[in-house]
Amino acid sequence: MKFKVMLSAIVLSVSIVQFTPAKANQKPLVESFTFTPNEVDLLSTNTLVNIELVVSHPSGIENTSTLATFTSSRNDTLSTQLTRTDSPLNSGLTKVTFKGSISIPRIINTGIYTLTTANIKNNSSAGYQYETGLIEASKVRTLIGAESGLLIRNNGELNLIYDTFVGPAYDTTLGIYFNDLNTYKPSNLPIWKVGESYQPSKYYELRVKSLSLLVNSTTPSICSSDGKELKMIAEGTCSFTVSTAKTNDYAAKVSNQSATVTAARVKPTLNIEKTSNQTSIGLPKTIEIFRVYSPTGDWVLPQSTTPETCIPVGFFIRLISGGTCTLTFQTAETSTYLASDLYKSTFEITRSSQTISFTLPASANLSAKTLALSATASSGGVITYQTTSTGICSITGSTLNLLKGGNCSITATQVGTTTLAPISATATVMIAGSVAPTKKTITCVKGNKTKKVSGTNPKCPKGYKVKR
Repeated sequence: MKFKVMLSAIVLSVSIVQFTPAKANQKPLVESFTFTPNEVDLLSTNTLVNIELVVSHPSGIENTSTLATFTSSRNDTLSTQLTRTDSPLNSGLTKVTFKGSISIPRIINTGIYTLTTANIKNNSSAGYQYETGLIEASKVRTLIGAESGLLIRNNGELNLIYDTFVGPAYDTTLGIYFNDLNTYKPSNLPIWKVGESYQPSKYYELRVKSLSLLVNSTTPSICSSDGKELKMIAEGTCSFTVSTAKTNDYAAKVSNQSATVTAARVKPTLNIEKTSNQTSIGLPKTIEIFRVYSPTGDWVLPQSTTPETCIPVGFFIRLISGGTCTLTFQTAETSTYLASDLYKSTFEITRSSQTISFTLPASANLSAKTLALSATASSGGVITYQTTSTGICSITGSTLNLLKGGNCSITATQVGTTTLAPISATATVMIAGSVAPTKKTITCVKGNKTKKVSGTNPKCPKGYKVKR
C-alpha cells in the first residue's frame, strides 16, 4: 500500500552531515538534512515528523520548495513539500533552509523508511546552473539494517525484514559474500551420514550478533535437533530449518533446507605386511618396503617414530643406524570414512657384534686403597665402568676405589656404534685386609696452657678443652 501526504510545518533538527561552503561553478552543497523524531509508534498520540534541509551556494538557491519522500523496502511512500523559510524570498541568499512536516498515517506498514529529497538548483543569475542530485539522509542510529531512515513501529513492533544471517556457505549458487572468509568456504562441507552432527554456525554467518542461530528438524526420525545442532540418526531425507526468532526489531527469518542422510562412516582396515630384519652392513642405505592403500585406493605413506634409526621417503626407508625401526600408518578422516586406527610395523636393523676383554685380580688388599681397571674391545672403542657394590667400592673413571672388605662387582661396557652392537663384561674382586688406623692431632687448652694430643681418637686431659 502507498500513501502520499503533502504538508508543511515547523521542524526540529538533528544534524546529519556538515559540508564546507560552496564555491563558484559548483553544485549546491547540502549542509544538513535532518528529521525528528527518527522513530514513531503508530499507537502513539503524536506521529508528526519534522524535516529540515539546509543548502548553500555563492549565487543563491533557485528552488522555493522541494519534495521530501520516505520510502520503505515494500515501496510504501510518504511525501511532503519542504518550503523555504526566508520571507520575503531572497533568490540571492547564499544559505537557504527548507522545512516541512508529515503526520504518519496509522494504517501504514511498519518498517524502515529512508528519506530523500528532489534536486536543489543554484540561482541561474551566476551564468551557470547545477543540481545537487538526489539528497539522502545519513546514519542516525546503530541498529543493524536500519542505520538510517525513519523507524515506524506498531505497539513496539518494527518487523524489520533483514538478512539477520546468510548461508549456507556450501551452496555456491547463492553468490553470498561472507565477512569471515577463513571460516565460510565452499569446501567446508557438512557430512550427511548417520552418527554425524550439523552445526549451523559452521555454515551460516550471523549478521546480527545479538540474535541466536536456531536449527529445528521437521523429520525427527531421520535427524533430531536440540535447537543448536542436528544429529543424524537414520538414513533418509533430513528436512530442517535454520532461523532467527522474531524480536521487537526484526521479523523472523527462516532458511528451509533438506539433505539425504546415508549410512554411517566406517573405520577402514589397513593391510600391513611385515618387513624383514636388516643388517647394519653398508649403513646408511635405503630399502623399499610394502605399499599400504586406503579404501579409496590412495597410498598411505609411513611415518617414523624412530627417526634416529630410520626415515621414510615415500615407500622407501632410509636406514640410519642399527636398532629398532618403528613405522606407523594411519588414514585421515574424510567425508566417507573415519580415521583408521594407528597401525605399527617394526623391524630390526641388527648391528655387527664385537668382543671385550676384561679381567680383575682375584683379590685386593684394602690397604692399597685403589686398583687400576683395564678392559679392551675389538672395536677399539672407549670403555666405561660401573659397579653395583655400593659401600664396598666405587669407581672414578678407570680407577676402582677400595672402601671396605667384601666382594666388589664391576661391569665394563663398550656402547657400540651405528653399525656395531654394544657389549659388556663383568668381573669380581675380593677386597680383604684392613686399613691402617689414621692418626690425628688435636690442641687442648686450659687457661694459658696448651697441650697437643695425638692418636686414632685423641682426647683432651681432664680440665682441658679442644681448641676451636
